[in-house]
Amino acid sequence: MKTIWFKRLGWFYLPVSLPGLVITVAALAFCAEVFLAIDRKSHSVSDTLYGVFPFFATVFLLLDWVAGRTSDK
Repeated sequence: MKTIWFKRLGWFYLPVSLPGLVITVAALAFCAEVFLAIDRKSHSVSDTLYGVFPFFATVFLLLDWVAGRTSDK
């Protein structure tokens, strides 16, 4: 039995169960915390973008992977 946590909507996935919502909120909270920590010490917009990109890309790729494996095909 496959548990469906996400529903595909175009290019994106929407959480349709509690585990999917928890994972999505945790990913967004982590990204917000990383943004605030890096933006605090950066001197320009490009410093901030270069600093957050590795974290954001990793988190959203992981979220896309989990959502793709737990969604209805």
